[in-house]
Amino acid sequence: MACSNHKIFIHDSRSLSGLVEPDSLDLVLTSPPYPMIQMWDDLFFQMNPEIQNILKEDPSLAFELMNREMDIVWESLYTSLKDGGFLIINTGDATRSINGDFQLFSNHARIIQKCLQLGFKNLPNILWRKQTNAPNKFMGSGMFPAGAYVTLEHEYILIFRKGPKKSFNSKQKEIRRESSYFWEERNVWFSDIWEDIKGIKQLIKNSETRNRSAAYPFELAYRLINMYSCKGDRVLDPFWGTGTTTLAAIASERNSIGIELESYFKKEFLDTVGLFKDSLNEYLYKRIEKHRIFVKNRLESGKEIKHHNEKMNFPVMTSQEKELRIKQIDLIQNNNDTIRVEYSEISDIRNFMLRKKD
Repeated sequence: MACSNHKIFIHDSRSLSGLVEPDSLDLVLTSPPYPMIQMWDDLFFQMNPEIQNILKEDPSLAFELMNREMDIVWESLYTSLKDGGFLIINTGDATRSINGDFQLFSNHARIIQKCLQLGFKNLPNILWRKQTNAPNKFMGSGMFPAGAYVTLEHEYILIFRKGPKKSFNSKQKEIRRESSYFWEERNVWFSDIWEDIKGIKQLIKNSETRNRSAAYPFELAYRLINMYSCKGDRVLDPFWGTGTTTLAAIASERNSIGIELESYFKKEFLDTVGLFKDSLNEYLYKRIEKHRIFVKNRLESGKEIKHHNEKMNFPVMTSQEKELRIKQIDLIQNNNDTIRVEYSEISDIRNFMLRKKD
């Protein structure tokens, strides 16, 4: 029986020393606190009290000092990643008016600069257009020119690789084939602009806990994990929050580590993690159903589909999808703060969905 394991650490240091071994991670996926976003000010003040002293006097220096605190994380992650491993950072730029002077603070550019200095290779990045603002929203002087400001409606998904492209031995190639994605998914996922993931749709039910985080949607984490890792790989989120990355890793049959400053996030997650099984299985079922609808529509339009996935028993567009496997989650269990997940073949998901409808 296939299984995965997931661990969450409460840790108050930006360095991962002592928690994660060097060259042990396949993927880091995270959304860190954004420098110069007011909701994160107190956190950065705790990291470096000097930031609070100079914020109004010298905003540019405060911005730099906030990013230097983040630099400690990026440096530690470079050591912890394997060669060929990926660092993926979801971040947004900040706009802020200080002493009546409104300006942009470009977090994504500052992170790229630091990661390149460390030796990461920056691959094509993704613009995630969140569309959380109404189209008639603007900042500044309304209809008068030279005083209004463009509204930010996107965030950046920055993609870095450590070292050369990963190579695969025979066993790893087999796992890689099982970890493939659908042709129609690839055409959407590997665009540099994402507009199909709207707002913050999480599986976390507790609104109080959810509102105290800045987590990205489950779909975003699930998509990126499937794009940049294989089944059984180890995924780390050093700004774990409500655990979206862990849930996406569970659904993707990866292992994961979460590192978090606030203990209440971990407690709530561990207390309720077993309850996520049905919602994660439903998500996987809907992924398969979406593919079946794609196949049906394509065949009805008179277009050909040449290949067949025997194990999953449906047509696929390419030979690379013939070994694709999606398994249902049978068990999510907290064993001494280590979450163990067990999986079985997909046929049971159909039965699960039928039972749910009844």
